[in-house]
Amino acid sequence: MSLKRMIEYSMQDSTMNPNNSGVEAIDDKQFYQLGSNLLHSIEVALEAADDALDLDLDVERQGGNVINIRFRDKSVIVVNTQPPLHEIWVAAKSGGYHYRWAGTNAQPLWLDTKTGKELLSDLTEFASAQAGQAVKIGLIKG
Repeated sequence: MSLKRMIEYSMQDSTMNPNNSGVEAIDDKQFYQLGSNLLHSIEVALEAADDALDLDLDVERQGGNVINIRFRDKSVIVVNTQPPLHEIWVAAKSGGYHYRWAGTNAQPLWLDTKTGKELLSDLTEFASAQAGQAVKIGLIKG
């Protein structure tokens, strides 16, 4: 994604049509599917990182749409879907973040509503900081 598109996206009002910038609009069912795949991808990546690096993580799914990630130092990252808003929210040591759909079904993408930064890149950064080791979180193609 170009920097220009990221800036345009981060500055757009939530009432604007996301198709104006080439984003595929999603309905509630698609949001549920995309959100579910995202949360599953996060769980799988963190479990693999825990196995490989002995991070002593506790990754727990609550209510289907919330993941609590507890680190060795007792810090927590919470990732949850917000269906009414079609957003993904993340709470980490560094703060709270809201990510809005900015992709296509072929290339899923969630961008921070304030900074325009990509969700999985941010989450990789947050988890690495809280784990004290490099952790990589990517999307499972499904």
